[in-house]
Amino acid sequence: MIGLLNRTVFNVRLMTLVLPLLSVMIAGAIGWPRIVASDLDPYPYFGLLIFGTIAWSIAIESCGLTTTRYILTSGGNVYSAFVATLVTLFSELVIVFFYRAVSFSRLFVASTSILLFFSALGLRFVLRAAMRGRLLHNSGGIRVLIIGADEFAARTARNLVDREFQALQIAGFVRLPGQKVKVKGVVHEMDCLASMVVENQVDDILLALPAARSHEMPQLMEKVQHLGVPVRVVLDLGDQPPTSDRLVNINGVWMVSVCHSPIESIMYMVLKRGFDIAFSIAVLMMAAPVMALIAATVKLSSPGPVFFVQNRVGFKGNVFQMYKFRTMCMGTTQEGDTRWTCRDDSRRTRVGTLLRRTSLDELPQFFNVLRGDMSVVGPRPERPHFVEKFGVEIPRYHARHYLKVGITGWAQVNGWRGDTSIEKRIEHDLYYLRNWSLLFDLRIVIRTVLHTGDAKHAY
Repeated sequence: MIGLLNRTVFNVRLMTLVLPLLSVMIAGAIGWPRIVASDLDPYPYFGLLIFGTIAWSIAIESCGLTTTRYILTSGGNVYSAFVATLVTLFSELVIVFFYRAVSFSRLFVASTSILLFFSALGLRFVLRAAMRGRLLHNSGGIRVLIIGADEFAARTARNLVDREFQALQIAGFVRLPGQKVKVKGVVHEMDCLASMVVENQVDDILLALPAARSHEMPQLMEKVQHLGVPVRVVLDLGDQPPTSDRLVNINGVWMVSVCHSPIESIMYMVLKRGFDIAFSIAVLMMAAPVMALIAATVKLSSPGPVFFVQNRVGFKGNVFQMYKFRTMCMGTTQEGDTRWTCRDDSRRTRVGTLLRRTSLDELPQFFNVLRGDMSVVGPRPERPHFVEKFGVEIPRYHARHYLKVGITGWAQVNGWRGDTSIEKRIEHDLYYLRNWSLLFDLRIVIRTVLHTGDAKHAY
């Protein structure tokens, strides 16, 4: 099973990386005579191709275009390919804009992106048909024997069959001593293990032991290691869903990350930070006139500074100074640090009410993003007073600090901002922590832009 998956992923990654070259070749065959006729030097286009391929390789990893899930599942695949193409096109346009030594054909760049998108979809269709045909017709599928017959084994079987690897077949289950059978299918006792493997032509054995019975692993390994079949151990991490990069080998010591943070992955460090910088610079450049107008209005409408600076708790519990446009009359520091803003709050200025409703008071936080204190997307930063309070009252509250805090987040776009349920906010923050991807970030940013000015709890 693992060998087939590894070969499939390798072939998918290799063929997907070739798609930019294929798109350029097709676009070149169609429009190259026009480019040559315009006396343009073709060699810079090769440099643009190399840069585009690098951007494409990063985008496809982040959007999951090189996984078996992308090939074998149907939901969200067109959107993933579209986002990866859009990221690549945006990267190329940045180079085209700043590299003034050569005048690139915008039509040629756009046409290669369109071809890249459709070729990615076409490759998925071909690979999906080929892989399913090979598994279902040539090899008859992969037959797996699960050792275990309780609820954990049943859940393991459901996940294997119902999700991305649909050609996998459950050959049967082996009941452990003292287990109550909760599975649906053929169940055997441990004494029949050897004959079960031979008679059913088992390809893989899965040890599905719940955490409470993990001490039985050495005895089980002695019984299965001589069967000549690859053996895998299914990890029971409770409510912790599987994420990438959780299995670590340091100097021969194998460890599993049970409190995992995406910030430890290369994709998070490179892609998210690159997106934060590029997006923040773009927003600050486009919003500069608006910010200047807001600053003047805040200064003239009420006495006090233009910016409101407040301590907030960020990544790993570190305290930093967060910037906002001032939306309230001047008050004591203790009042601002320990009091929620509520509906019809008398401390707000007239200008501040509008800024809060439209979230324009948050614009200076893009400077925090450039400094590295924050990210564009992440759990909203909280004041130290409330972090200390919620950390005692709410389980797993501090898990939200495994990531950089953000200007917007999954909880905010779902309406959990301001004076709302802290439990629901944490629930959404933890969901974001478990499911982070650049694609997820882009989805949150789009929803934030579409719902700006429609925030019910933006007091």
